Amino acid sequence: MTETSPARPLVVLDCDSTTIRDEVIELIADEAGTRALVAEVTERAMRGELDFAESLRERVATLAGTPASVFRRVYERVRPTRGIHELVAEVHARGGVVGVVSGGFHEVLDPLAEDLRLDRWRANRLEVEGGELTGRVLGPIVDGAAKAAALREWAEEAGIPLSAAVAIGDGANDLEMMGIAAIGVGFNAKPIVRERADVSIEDDLALAIPLLDRLG
Repeated sequence: MTETSPARPLVVLDCDSTTIRDEVIELIADEAGTRALVAEVTERAMRGELDFAESLRERVATLAGTPASVFRRVYERVRPTRGIHELVAEVHARGGVVGVVSGGFHEVLDPLAEDLRLDRWRANRLEVEGGELTGRVLGPIVDGAAKAAALREWAEEAGIPLSAAVAIGDGANDLEMMGIAAIGVGFNAKPIVRERADVSIEDDLALAIPLLDRLG
């Protein structure tokens, strides 16, 4: 009997509190002096109590006037989640693709993607004028629907069926992409995500590696 070759996987992760241990907007808010307000709105959005796009605009508005140099300082504080390097390496060893889609910001995700050797990434972009944040987001906001669309797009580009896709996230705006992937993984997940995830793991993204053997 001929053994079936393992599927080439597509693994798509949320960024904040999944790929990294931090919420980037809260790190920026530290610099702007609005951390407490931003953290409260973030928590309500991740629990599914607020529309994500509305909540993001509300949080970003508090950052107006912050110097754009904040991005370098924030990136120096970002802490990759335990196991992310091992997960990326294993997906690549299987000929697969790793993407991160974020309700956060390209200004921090871009250098992170390079350091983690990601294949695809997408995030929001903050408007800057005169070297300062305006408190506005440029272009359409990356919300739950946009995350699911990115997963579909990357699967098609890579020639990988959704039956070989894994989506990993912690918050309510990750549920749509988790719903279309073969395996939706809640990572340190909020209750609404834990209830609907196929699998829940804690603290170490390397725990997702055995799931790759379940893909068709």
